[in-house]
Amino acid sequence: MDGVKHLIQCHCVLPQYRRRTNPIFHRFVVFSVIDDEDQVIPKLVSCNNCGAVHRVTEINRSEIVPHKEGTRSIITEAELAMTLPTDLVDLFRSYKVDKATWEEAVWIIDESQWGKTVTLIRESDGEEVNGKVLTYVSPGRFRVESFTRKESGE
Repeated sequence: MDGVKHLIQCHCVLPQYRRRTNPIFHRFVVFSVIDDEDQVIPKLVSCNNCGAVHRVTEINRSEIVPHKEGTRSIITEAELAMTLPTDLVDLFRSYKVDKATWEEAVWIIDESQWGKTVTLIRESDGEEVNGKVLTYVSPGRFRVESFTRKESGE
């Protein structure tokens, strides 16, 4: 099995784009698990802007599930926090990471994917990208490292 973060598109439009003739629909990051047959394990997620419920079925693809807003079957950050070490929970809360990162952290630990990294923060000034990553070293061992790299322009 493998895990991957990817974007899905909602039907909502962020306020700054509402007056455009061709509105830009909101996209948000989700974490999906890929099974041994290279298929996404379907799951429900909620848009972080409007709350619409999506069924993720493929990488970068979902379908909106009508009349499901407020469903309690979607895993929450608080529920994910219960399965992670306290130090990691505190770190994630201090960086205000997205729910996809919380889900990825649980998956990395559950699947013993030591050596994997997740981005805690990423800042770009147009020419350079700076940030911090968390490396999962071994069970109960984590390392936070800074990085700087040139912006690729792609």
